[in-house]
Amino acid sequence: MRIGKAIGWAAAAIAGGIAGAAQAAQPVPWEMGFQPAATPVMEQIENFHHLLLVIITLVTLFVLVLLLYAVWRFSAKRNPTPTKTTHNTLLEMAWTVVPVIILVVIAVPSFKLLYYEDVIPKADMTIKATGHQWYWSYEYPDNGKIGFDSLVVPDDQLKQGQVRLLSVDNPVVVPVNTTVRVITAAGDVIHSWAVPSFGVKQDAVPGRLNETWFKVTKEGTYYGQCSELCGVNHGFMPIEVQVVSKDKFNSWAASKKAELEGKSPERQIALTSDPAR
Repeated sequence: MRIGKAIGWAAAAIAGGIAGAAQAAQPVPWEMGFQPAATPVMEQIENFHHLLLVIITLVTLFVLVLLLYAVWRFSAKRNPTPTKTTHNTLLEMAWTVVPVIILVVIAVPSFKLLYYEDVIPKADMTIKATGHQWYWSYEYPDNGKIGFDSLVVPDDQLKQGQVRLLSVDNPVVVPVNTTVRVITAAGDVIHSWAVPSFGVKQDAVPGRLNETWFKVTKEGTYYGQCSELCGVNHGFMPIEVQVVSKDKFNSWAASKKAELEGKSPERQIALTSDPAR
């Protein structure tokens, strides 16, 4: 019975992995690696990870072989009279210089990646994400000052295709192949705006503006979550980003603007202040 369950879980994991790879959007059962990259930043993070994996594997194998050799070569049976050698200048230089070289090999691409992540290129549009306990508010200052709150969809209101604890009522919508600058802030405590497939994780701090950026190269729906422990409902403030064509985005922006303009001023204020709306 247990074997049957294990086979079932494995099949589900494989199927989930295939579906997750196609969507490049969300975690899947038994996933061990990164979600498929959807931005140039995440692609570089994956490349750097592969370099580290090679270095770590080689170092681990080398140390393992060295330990096994030492156990065999210097066993009491083979060395009834232990050597009294205490220094080996060449060996001491080697175990100092080689790690330094390894660290330099790691540091150069690491600094390049940090610079690439930190320096924001000329942005095509800007989004402001403000964290609250426990939901996100978004503003589009370049698109008619669109603004709305984004809350998790309760379990009993989930529709076909929506993902538990990840789908929201008002997702972020951005056009594909567009450099988007994200400004993060918070209205109460520290939050963190993070989307794994974008390679983005930026803290939202009260009284301070931080910024990051992304450029999604393929359309789809991508999910993230607040990644800073922000209170009892920390696990219930997800991020959903829908990446669409530029024509669809323009239509969405026009309809969203018309929707907000059709509401009374009091109602528009409530949209950005009342989490229950």
